[in-house]
Amino acid sequence: MPARNTFDYAIVRVVPRVERGEFINAGIILFCLTQRFLSAKVELDEKRLVALAPEVDVAVVRGHLEAIPRICAGGKAAGPIGQLPVKERWHWLVAPRSTILQTSPVHSGLCEEPARALEQLMDQMVRLRPLAPLPGH
Repeated sequence: MPARNTFDYAIVRVVPRVERGEFINAGIILFCLTQRFLSAKVELDEKRLVALAPEVDVAVVRGHLEAIPRICAGGKAAGPIGQLPVKERWHWLVAPRSTILQTSPVHSGLCEEPARALEQLMDQMVRLRPLAPLPGH
């Protein structure tokens, strides 16, 4: 049986009007120190965002969200933050901030494969599942 590793993750939230505190989950950042794994997936439900805040510039939000996986991957394409060591990039990404993009508190878990855990968290926390029909409808 493969070894199970601890990991930490945070949910990426789009908070279009910080003063209202309403948000849409738009991604997951996952860090597994033992495997030196730092990765993120983001998926913006633009219809939900516009329904919540019609005045928001969706292209700007999408651009900021797309920077998160680049920072996780590191390297020159990720700018100055991408040059930091993996653990420092993780801490920078999940640091509390009061901007349109925020992260949840950090949560922990166990996994054999961090990439699979990331995909499972996306399914659970970000992607909407169709609601089951009400009985009799």
